[in-house]
Formats: sequence, C-alpha cells, structure tokens
Amino acid sequence: MARQTVSYLMRLFDEIGLNPDSRHGQNFLIDINLVELLVRSAEIGPNDVVLEVGTGTGSLTAMMAKKAAAVVTVEIDEHLYRLASQELAESDNVRMLHQDALRNKNNMHPNVVQAVQEQLSLGSARRFKVAANLPYNIATPIISNLLLSEIVPDTMTVTIQKELAERITARPSTKDYSALSVWVQSLCDTEIVRLMPPSVFWPRPKVHSAIIHLEHRAERRERIADLEFFHTFVRAMFFHRRKFLRSVVLSAFKGRLDKPTVDQVLQEMQFGPNTRAEELDVQTMLALSDLLRERLQSLQSE
Repeated sequence: MARQTVSYLMRLFDEIGLNPDSRHGQNFLIDINLVELLVRSAEIGPNDVVLEVGTGTGSLTAMMAKKAAAVVTVEIDEHLYRLASQELAESDNVRMLHQDALRNKNNMHPNVVQAVQEQLSLGSARRFKVAANLPYNIATPIISNLLLSEIVPDTMTVTIQKELAERITARPSTKDYSALSVWVQSLCDTEIVRLMPPSVFWPRPKVHSAIIHLEHRAERRERIADLEFFHTFVRAMFFHRRKFLRSVVLSAFKGRLDKPTVDQVLQEMQFGPNTRAEELDVQTMLALSDLLRERLQSLQSE
C-alpha cells in the first residue's frame, strides 16, 4: 500500500472528486513514524482481534492486519469505505463495516459488538484490542462506552485530542479532572504515549493531539459492585463541579435519600463541609459510591 503522505492523499482525493469531511472528524495521520508508533504501542500479536473505528484510506488497517488475527474496521463515509475496500481487498483477515460505530451516544452499535464477538469466538486464546486514529467527534463515547459494553478491550491505543488525553489522565484537584478521568482510571492504567502537533495530520486540525494507551485491569473491574450505578454516579458528581459535595449528592439522589442519610454518609467518609467532588481520588469516589448504593438498597428492602 502506498505511503499515506499529504501529496498521496491530495492526489487520491482529487482523483475521486472528494474532500475530507469535517462532520466525520476526517484528519488523516500522515507521519509514518507516528503510525508505526501507534501500532507498536498497541502491541498487536497473532491472537489479537483489533477494532478500528475510522478506516479512512485503510493504511493503518493494512499495517495492523499483518500482525493481528483479525481486524474489524468501521467507516461511516461511503466514499472512504469503497476506497478502503479496494485497498484492503487482499487482506483476508479484515472485516469491514460501513456504518456508525455507535448506536447512540451511550452505546456501541450492536453490529460492531457482534462482529468483534464473532472473531473472538474463533479461538479461545484470542484477545480484544482497540487501535485507531479516532475521529475527534466520537472519541469520548467510543472510549467510555467500550468500558461498559459486552466487549471490554484488554487495551485501547488511540489518537485523540490532547485536551481529551489530559482529561483522561488527570489527577484530583486539577482543572482537567472530571467524570471521565474517574471512570477510565477506575478500570484502566492510562498513559499518554506521545503528544502530536497539528502538522502531522491532513487536513491540519485546529488542536494538538495525542496517542494514548489504556490497559484494562480486571481486578479493578471486580472491585466495582455495580458498574452502571458507578458510571451514573460519577457523571452526577461532576455535573456541577464547583458546588460543594453535599449539595451535589443531595441533588443527585433527590427523592431517594434524605438529608440526614446523606449527611451520615458524608460524616462516615470524614468529609468536611467544603469538600468538592474534584478533590476526591478514584478510590475515595468508589468508596462513596458504595456507601450511597448500600443506603439505597437498605431503604428499598425496608
């Protein structure tokens, strides 16, 4: 396959009368060294089933297909889907899907889940990984939803906006610390592999980017008694991030937990009146979630 450079892409798009579509976050990674770094960081091996969201021209897909057991790649753009289909015609371990990877903002599309499950079922030693130059406009729901889906990746190695990478890896009491930070770190080790300037993409985005590597930790998942509850709880805790924790908890559990019960929980956690959610580390957030969930369950069983 031809090397994905600016001149190659411009010529290719000109030949088919196409322009990159900003609606689909089409920014192509043109630095071959960074493409290779992404693949190396994903540590793709012969037992791995890789999901790629955003096939593009298929250059990254082809590189991964040489190393993986199978690649399931999803492309929403009809022109790029047809173009990549031609480029990947000889890669018999690539399954291409022409559709949106998401069913809605909170769920992966069932066709994508099914395609990955089918490939995983072909060998007991097969492992699931995600590696992609993610379209910016869907990066957050893709990462967040996969951690709550039926198919949880062992690793995710993806290019995303630098700002998003900093939110995912942020620590408590920093401006970037958010619900996404807590949610991802509660389940994964997180690492920013490389920061990237706009110049390594075509067309150039207006923002800097990053390659981020997430490694799922099964023991952390087992620690969370109710994933759906915790996911909802964390988002509620950061809905009004500047408000004091007591106010936020009362609002989140309005009609389900009264003020004396909330105050008792916060006292047990030894939180002061000026405590805010953004000050709490992941383990503390988990402990608070567990206590509140237990209070709810005890009230429901009365």
